[in-house]
Amino acid sequence: MKYYIIAGEASGDLHAANLVKEIKNEDSEAQIRAWGGELLKKQGAEIAKNYNETAFMGFVEVIKNIGAIKKLFDYCKQDILNFKPDIVILVDYPGFNLRIAEFTKSKKILSYYYISPKIWAWKQKRAYKIKAYVDKMFVIFPFEIDFYKKFNYSVEYIGNPLLDEIERQKPNLQSLKEFKTKNKLSEKPIIALLAGSRKQEIARMLPKMIETSKNFPDYQFIIAGAPGIEPSYYNNIAKNIDIIYNQTYDLLKNCKASIVTSGTATLETALFNVPQIVVYAVNPITYLLAKLLVKIEFMSLVNIILDKAAVPELLQNDFNVQKVSSLLQKLLMDSPEKQKMLDYYKKLHIILGEKGASAKAAKIIFHDLNQVKETKD
Repeated sequence: MKYYIIAGEASGDLHAANLVKEIKNEDSEAQIRAWGGELLKKQGAEIAKNYNETAFMGFVEVIKNIGAIKKLFDYCKQDILNFKPDIVILVDYPGFNLRIAEFTKSKKILSYYYISPKIWAWKQKRAYKIKAYVDKMFVIFPFEIDFYKKFNYSVEYIGNPLLDEIERQKPNLQSLKEFKTKNKLSEKPIIALLAGSRKQEIARMLPKMIETSKNFPDYQFIIAGAPGIEPSYYNNIAKNIDIIYNQTYDLLKNCKASIVTSGTATLETALFNVPQIVVYAVNPITYLLAKLLVKIEFMSLVNIILDKAAVPELLQNDFNVQKVSSLLQKLLMDSPEKQKMLDYYKKLHIILGEKGASAKAAKIIFHDLNQVKETKD
């Protein structure tokens, strides 16, 4: 079978790569072409576009790059037609992928959505487009089942694929001593900085994270380098601070606390039971528009899933050195705030359930494709 996958950012690349691995377990003759990054490439996917070329975020940034985005749409559509896939698998990235879903529907190409876009947060009416254009939706949070029921659209709940990835990596994670030795770190306890996966995010988040580090001389702050972001980019923003690549889970295993840009990393941090402060800031115009459109109370996935303020969120003007430092000081002690957060993490683990999301999705996809093939024959 031929599979065309579109993942527009680092987390999508990770989840799509794990899905491809499981697809290959089901379909030994699978041919895979993808928009993604190094992780998909390592699983044998032929990369049509690297996600670093497609990562535009925010209203203002999208408008500025509208010409480039149109060219990407045109290229993608033609590339799909040239590849002639049995199925197109869309991974999150809704602004782009929903338009591609409309295109595949018009061409009678099967399209499945692996990991629902967060339309429950804003632009909920996109559910009507999903219902019209997407043949099957896989969701990874239990509450998404009820959300889509409101639109009379049945979805497949498969569990959360982050559990798969963490379990896969756990046996090979380094001890604290090994981690410090390998990366030539000092003996000071570690605070992790997860500043995002896009250059725009990093440029906005990292300077204040670095400024905060000056208030904690007894700790070493370590940046988790995002895939595809060159060290020189970080060095221009954060001089004299260590950056590590391809060791984010080792970093989370061995740190005392973390400052995390809102996104998938907040959930990863919680699954490693690391006390965290969630931060986020965007272009002021983008933020004002988002305030009008966002339908949920919380920003971080941890709080959204638990429907509680389990982790502190410092957004826009609240994301400042003074507030981050005050919160971080509490999380570095055996404080009530820290213990309460860790208790919430236990509940989070229970809600997310068992591992196996990638394998479940791959089995369903391969089974459905075989049924389609039998019908055609």
